[in-house]
Amino acid sequence: MYSYIKGTITEIKAASITVENHGIGYKIITPNPFKFQKNEEMTIYLYQRVMDDKIILYGFKSRREKDLFIKLISVSGIGPKSANAILASGSVDAISRAIENGEHKYLQQFPGIGPKASQQIVLDLKGKIDIDSSKETSDSLAEVEEALSALGYNKREIRRAMKHLDSEEKTDVLVKQALKNMLK
Repeated sequence: MYSYIKGTITEIKAASITVENHGIGYKIITPNPFKFQKNEEMTIYLYQRVMDDKIILYGFKSRREKDLFIKLISVSGIGPKSANAILASGSVDAISRAIENGEHKYLQQFPGIGPKASQQIVLDLKGKIDIDSSKETSDSLAEVEEALSALGYNKREIRRAMKHLDSEEKTDVLVKQALKNMLK
């Protein structure tokens, strides 16, 4: 079983990326391949699925994303395709909070997730997802908060804008997302 791979991204397709490591190109299915950049060297966290006729590698930008994927596919009726769709459409933090808070409607917005599936996800995973509300804000999120404050936004507006940000993203991307959230 593979844990991660370090290599250079050589190809980006609609559902996958190719990572070259020591002259071998690994096709890796990812929730959102367009979060990656071609010719970038990086570590991708892997989940290997072995089936009768093929072996599939699923790749993630962070361990938290990989862990959530594994928990999602453990839910009855949720396969890798549905778990990937969920992760492609939402941030790890937002999805985790929705599960812990029993927000069925939030989960139903993802492709292929209806009322029964969303209830099953909450039923199976509530209390099993690590959400530490007292955890320290990541450096990127702290920088976003400083940037918004420098732009003149108050604490309440900043908290609302940062509510659904994915702390795994780069600071410049997070600032843009936060500013978009201000407009909602």
